[in-house]
Amino acid sequence: MMDLLKKEYNSASYVSGPLLYLEGAKDLPYGAIVDITDGNKRVRGGQVIEVSDEFTVLQVFEETSGLDLASTSVSLVEDVARLGVSKEMIGRRFNGIGKPIDGLPPVVADKRLSINGSAINPVAREKPEEFIQTGISAIDVNITLVRGQKLPIFSGSGLPHNELAAQIARQAKVIGEGGEGFAVVFAAMGITQREVSYFVNEFERTGALARSVLFLNKADDPTVERLLTPRMALTAAEYLAFELGYHVLVILTDLTNYCEALREIGGAREEIPGRRGYPGYMYTDLASLYERAGVIHGKPGSVTQIPILSMPGDDITHPIPDLTGYITEGQIFVSRQLASAGIFPPINVQPSLSRLMGNGIGKGKTRADHKEVADQLFASYARGVDLRKLVAITGEDALTDNDKKYLRFAEGFEQKFINQGAADRSIEQSLSIAWALLSEFPRTELKRIRKEYIETYYGTQKMSELVA
Repeated sequence: MMDLLKKEYNSASYVSGPLLYLEGAKDLPYGAIVDITDGNKRVRGGQVIEVSDEFTVLQVFEETSGLDLASTSVSLVEDVARLGVSKEMIGRRFNGIGKPIDGLPPVVADKRLSINGSAINPVAREKPEEFIQTGISAIDVNITLVRGQKLPIFSGSGLPHNELAAQIARQAKVIGEGGEGFAVVFAAMGITQREVSYFVNEFERTGALARSVLFLNKADDPTVERLLTPRMALTAAEYLAFELGYHVLVILTDLTNYCEALREIGGAREEIPGRRGYPGYMYTDLASLYERAGVIHGKPGSVTQIPILSMPGDDITHPIPDLTGYITEGQIFVSRQLASAGIFPPINVQPSLSRLMGNGIGKGKTRADHKEVADQLFASYARGVDLRKLVAITGEDALTDNDKKYLRFAEGFEQKFINQGAADRSIEQSLSIAWALLSEFPRTELKRIRKEYIETYYGTQKMSELVA
């Protein structure tokens, strides 16, 4: 390896977009990080993405325009892309490839870890069973997030998923003991300067930065960096979780920008496209990110993921949400209809799902009545939404008094339970609001809740005392 570090390659043959092709460099390791020096002594970073007898292909981390192939030389920096990790990363801001952008000196690294991570042995994985409180009623009660889970947010263009991401990063916490503490690793890919300013100001204003690590890749940064950003973030998260014992929540936004970068690089490499022009290996690539969440036997920490993706055209059958749904354990839907009605966070609980919810709720974790209250809320809201469609055709006069209660419940559920603004609610507060709503029904209508819970909680909460 030492000989390779000293060796220079001067056989650049041609450039295609962000890719540089070398001849006769088959000894360069796949995934290696290189320096590319042009005739003006300007140095660009790059990574080896393909090695063959004829060509070695490099992804260049900066613009390739004006690169004079005749005077360009390539030298090896590291055998694989690595990130210097340390506990001191907490509270810091980095760009998409792990360089500080907060005006402070570089982190003194305890280790330099490969950003590709290490595969978690399935036998070593523990079942995710611990509740994470996001402070958002619709998530905590109906779509519960469990420590070690990967639970994506499916949104759309123009919807407030960035605001939702910032609120979760600000409010999320683990209940109970275990682990060094709670940390958030936030990675943004392909965002505008306005969004960068929003996230930085929001994290600093609320004090969330003190427990967070931010990786920010801007829209005008090289496309190739976008492919490294989530891997940088997950490498930092794994170090904090599995070596320092933190419970880490990783928020990745926006995975759609990441997949667009995959498609762009695939096009530059002249790969045969798959569905809608995306690479055929996109499923595997996304799985390599999502599967880095989990709890490992014998390790005190955990990595939990909330990937956020904006569905192109609000189309859930689009390859990005479609493949994500296969890999992850549920989804949270952001509703355009609720957002248009001024409800925040505009989470539609009907198509949303947390497949691991049952593991993380109940007596000793949240509250004994949690599961049955969530089931009753869902059933009552679904009936109320169905009745809205009927009212649009027949008018409200055709409804029975009982039907009108469900119609009012659906309105109250959206306005009082889902619509909480920037408030941070504990699970106890969220369940109390749920009971205040359900107590508007006769006891006989609460068919999904056992009698002992009805006796304990029915009518004990007043909405006026719970919601301003």
